[in-house]
Amino acid sequence: MKSVRWRPTLAVLLVTAGFFAGIFWVAAQGSSPGQLPGESAQQTGSVTVTPQGKDLLNQFSAAFEAAAAKVNPSVVPIFSDQVNTVTNPFAGGENEFRDFFGDDFLRRFFGNQNQGEQKQTVRSLGSGVIVSEDGYILTNNHVVDGAEKLTVVLNDKKKYPAKVVGRDPQTDMAVIKIDARNLPAASLGNSDQVKIGQWVIAVGNPFQLMHTVTAGIISAKGRSSMNLADYEDFIQTDASINPGNSGGALADLDGNVIGINTAILNPSGTGGNVGIGFAVPVNMAKSIMHQLVANGKVTRGYLGLLPQDIDDALAGALKLKGTKGSLVGDVTAGGPADKAGIKRGDVIIAINGTEVEGSAQLRNMVAEAEPGKKATVRLLRDGKTLDVDVLLGERPKDLAGRESSTASPDQSSIKRFGLSVQDLTPELAKTLGYGKEAGVIVTVVSPGSTAEDAGLKKNDLIKEVNRQPVRSVKEFRDMMEVAGKEGSMALLVRRGDNTFYVALQLQ
Repeated sequence: MKSVRWRPTLAVLLVTAGFFAGIFWVAAQGSSPGQLPGESAQQTGSVTVTPQGKDLLNQFSAAFEAAAAKVNPSVVPIFSDQVNTVTNPFAGGENEFRDFFGDDFLRRFFGNQNQGEQKQTVRSLGSGVIVSEDGYILTNNHVVDGAEKLTVVLNDKKKYPAKVVGRDPQTDMAVIKIDARNLPAASLGNSDQVKIGQWVIAVGNPFQLMHTVTAGIISAKGRSSMNLADYEDFIQTDASINPGNSGGALADLDGNVIGINTAILNPSGTGGNVGIGFAVPVNMAKSIMHQLVANGKVTRGYLGLLPQDIDDALAGALKLKGTKGSLVGDVTAGGPADKAGIKRGDVIIAINGTEVEGSAQLRNMVAEAEPGKKATVRLLRDGKTLDVDVLLGERPKDLAGRESSTASPDQSSIKRFGLSVQDLTPELAKTLGYGKEAGVIVTVVSPGSTAEDAGLKKNDLIKEVNRQPVRSVKEFRDMMEVAGKEGSMALLVRRGDNTFYVALQLQ
């Protein structure tokens, strides 16, 4: 089970406690407004429970019982055997343990001392969801990654060897297959329709406690920037999820799987549950699964641009009316977006009629689209809305940028903003990999300064100020003085191979 460190809140616990307190309050009333004439109450100690209240609680319980009965047979434990290489601390050369105990003693208790490296098998446990009667099982990539042997155990205790059909590390999903028939396939729901506050159950095998069912609610949707996968759109839940739940089911009260449990928040580093878990939405998981089963790999759509979120400062600097949409920080030359006429500084507000809230959603929407298909992209450019048709490409496997070198000492400082810059000389451009670019180089960013708050870093190349090219320190200083009267400015920054916008607050 993957984990992410974060500070937990009590909001979900308070809401849950309040809900149950309300139920028990209603159930405990001896003569509630809803009690029918002649209806008697049962006295139990100091608490009075009406038949109507008991019936309400029984119905509430029955919903969870039915959901668990439907989902449980489809969730299976997956045992993963990995062979690791360990170094023998007693092997070879002079060793104080060898000198004291002797070779015969060490060989008797620790094996062959001539082997410097030894193989060690480590077994771990995860979960999976049966998605077809003929043995296809959906799980997390990190459950099966690096495994030399996979074993699936069904409800009847029969064990089956499993093979990997395909893996997708970018979403942490995988599909495995066992040779079996007439299996209890799960009912896969529609994760787009789930609602915050909706009751759910989590089914898996935490701490080798097989077929454990826990309950909670959906705490949030669309969680991203968790650094758990390249493409993130997690459902957050307070249903108890622990190590061993990875790859298991998150299901609604109709017994439909709406997510694949993937990670937990772990602020203490102990690996235990703190009431914040994350699941890959089943709609995303189904899309990945179909491609892995059909092709053994996943292909993704590609626009060829760098999207970034818009905050209040950036919206003000760029004269935007709001923060919705995704700002185009850079456009790859010759890529699909470039060929369609999308420009740096455009704001993407919709794709194929679906509104874009931010950059994470945009990346997921494009990735899920089929390469070679046309997509209609709605843009906001200079206050006007326009639609462009883009022929999507296939996302390259490697889009990593270059690392920057160290710049030479700065020659000019804008102390007011905690920012120091210098002219970009041909020698410096060559050293930093900026070629024939124009702009000024950031040489110092003071801790706690306005520049640091904006996200600027040493060796960044500032190319534009409020969409006007900057070619020297003098131009940069003059532009800052003019823009300072408006309270903020938008800087176009290049870092490595990527460009993006930052908003620098001047007041």
